[in-house]
Amino acid sequence: MASIFQDLKEFIAEWWKFLSVPTKNAFLHFERTKGKFAESLYKQRGKLARPFVHSGMATLSVVGVMIAPVISQELPGGQNPWQLAAPSAVLSAATENPDISTFVSDKPRDKVYDYTVKEGDTISSIAQTYGISQDTIVWQNNLPKKATLKAGQKLQILPVTGVSHTVQKGETIYSIAKKYQAEAQPIVDFPFNTFMNDETFALAVGQTLIVPEGIKPQEIPASIARREVPIAGAVTGSGAFVWPTSGRITQSYSWYHGAIDIANSSSPDILAADSGVIMVAGWPDNSGYGNRVVIDHGNGYRTLYGHLVQYYVQPGDKVSKGQAIGKMGTTGRSTGIHLHFEVRAGNSRLNPFDFLK
Repeated sequence: MASIFQDLKEFIAEWWKFLSVPTKNAFLHFERTKGKFAESLYKQRGKLARPFVHSGMATLSVVGVMIAPVISQELPGGQNPWQLAAPSAVLSAATENPDISTFVSDKPRDKVYDYTVKEGDTISSIAQTYGISQDTIVWQNNLPKKATLKAGQKLQILPVTGVSHTVQKGETIYSIAKKYQAEAQPIVDFPFNTFMNDETFALAVGQTLIVPEGIKPQEIPASIARREVPIAGAVTGSGAFVWPTSGRITQSYSWYHGAIDIANSSSPDILAADSGVIMVAGWPDNSGYGNRVVIDHGNGYRTLYGHLVQYYVQPGDKVSKGQAIGKMGTTGRSTGIHLHFEVRAGNSRLNPFDFLK
């Protein structure tokens, strides 16, 4: 029995020797052939790249055209995008109605705009178009108050109501504000006025400043927006808000200043305009608001009180309408003692006069 196994073992060994040689030779031959083939492809690399890409793109285009009718059935109304009717009207640079007034973009204007007077223009119509006062146009262009404009006449249009000023040696925002019976804070707040130092508001000789609500020296404007604030805490006509403090309104609501500023050199207390919960108290982000208090009134409105020198509340506190929450100051990006008062709804800043007048 043992001899049979021994013979079988020898048979398998010899058989393996017999098969291994041709198998090894075949494998070596395959490797040599594969190597030559790969080398040939490598030498001709890139020759077919462009035809391959072009043919691929052509194939994709053909497929796109073929399936377009199928996709069009998924469009509203089953319209075929290749068979849409031409538009009924074509926009043109020309207008069929010569009475259509000039369209002015709502984008904030960052500099003085050169305007060419058209037939029929008046100082009043231009002022209304650009959202500035008539006095602003008269002062900027050295016009008589009752000037008659002529077609083709060139005018300079300021971005906001006020005056422009070229800085002279030794001038500061405070002296410039005093010259034009304005406040320094609106000059700082106007986003397109620049300073050599944003902390000291240093100016460069020769630069042009916009002085919002400024008045040309020795001129009396048609109307003056600045006015005294009623006694702090006086209830508004709607009964919704009370005045947060007393003093003088030094800056009104505008596209670049979504608040009103109330100044009072005696630094009076600031009152909550309505009852609510304190959301922010302090100077948590080093922003221009300085110390501020934000109140959530629970009805979709929030109010913000900025530049405080002190605050008497903490986040989470509940306050009542008319309760003292802080003291007027000049912290943050401020040029003097005043309150920066905002009314917010969602991400929008609303005109406080709509709630306080």
